[in-house]
Amino acid sequence: MPIEIERKFLLSGDAWRDEVSHSEPMEQGYLAGPPAARCSVRVRLAGVRAFLNIKSATAGVQRDEYEYAIPFHDARRMLATLAGDVVAKVRHHVEVEGHLFEIDEFAGANAGLVVAEIELAAVDAPFPRPAWLGREVSHLERYYNLRLATHPYACWSETERNAGDAA
Repeated sequence: MPIEIERKFLLSGDAWRDEVSHSEPMEQGYLAGPPAARCSVRVRLAGVRAFLNIKSATAGVQRDEYEYAIPFHDARRMLATLAGDVVAKVRHHVEVEGHLFEIDEFAGANAGLVVAEIELAAVDAPFPRPAWLGREVSHLERYYNLRLATHPYACWSETERNAGDAA
């Protein structure tokens, strides 16, 4: 069973921008998700590629995840006809000491939010902590893309933007 182990962080400054190896625009929308299901089902456009992704609806750094490549035209149509709100972002790839950080710079109703993610082989696996890596938000569901689709960053209260652990 595929398991995703992912840690998520806010950023402390823009120094990471000098280390970007490449970037790609992304759009993703959700076809199904909680509370009716125990998983989220999303379609994602990533540059010229497209994917269908199914992820368990559990909070934390470890979740079940299945991802499959699908035809780009099919994904575009699903986003247009089946998905609810679409999350748009640019994903920047930054390698630090052999570890890949994917930095999502959100657009649209989530503009202003920038989050770094790192996938790990184990929950307790060590990884580098560059100076630009800020507060961890892995356990805060409001930073999950599914939640950003339904409750975008532009709608967050000051408390939500600044709180360390309130959902």
